[in-house]
Amino acid sequence: MPRETLDRKLRQLQDDVLILGSMVQQAIKAAVAALQARDLAAARRIIEGDMEINRRRFQLERDCLICLATQSPMAGDVRVVAAVLEISTDLERMGDYAKGISRVSLMLGPKPLFRPLPEIEQMADKGCELLRRALDAFVQRDVAAAREIPSEDDQVDALYNLVYRQLLDAIIADPTVMDEATNLLWVAHDLERFSDRVTNICERTVFTVTGEMRELDVDDQDQPSPERTSKDS
Repeated sequence: MPRETLDRKLRQLQDDVLILGSMVQQAIKAAVAALQARDLAAARRIIEGDMEINRRRFQLERDCLICLATQSPMAGDVRVVAAVLEISTDLERMGDYAKGISRVSLMLGPKPLFRPLPEIEQMADKGCELLRRALDAFVQRDVAAAREIPSEDDQVDALYNLVYRQLLDAIIADPTVMDEATNLLWVAHDLERFSDRVTNICERTVFTVTGEMRELDVDDQDQPSPERTSKDS
């Protein structure tokens, strides 16, 4: 098929990735807002909305496979399609974190949280900022930005460790809050993993442009914090 047809298909795949990424950002922010406001109706809507994120991810996968089968892409084009496949999978999983946070909201019920945790919102805001920038770097083929963004994940890790210590101290001071504190720790864990997956997107950007596949946060993985849950979970 003509080159312009393939270019149009590739642009559409990238546009669809940006749409999916925007949906995921909205979901994670809405999930945290519902948790803090104890808005159970909003939490249920977010859980239901995850089905649309899943549908769009699978549609992207189908579109990628059709492109590979019908467009005879060159090597660089194949890397773009492969990157879209991987990024859409990461985005779908990031949407699952929003669903998981919403399920925690339902488990906790309508009562106010036993203590405010502004760091939870800060983690969500920073993670969404990193995701937006990572997707921009992918579309713009900005390798320098893609290599730089993962270093800022340390800010999210620091917030996670702060929440971990706060919740642990709360349990020690008052064991009756253990169940709620444990659920809130899972929320923080999901937000930390959300930001970790941004690094995967950055790695795919580097791969798309250079053909080089390497981990961009090797130092972080080689020296994990004892307070952090494994990145493989």
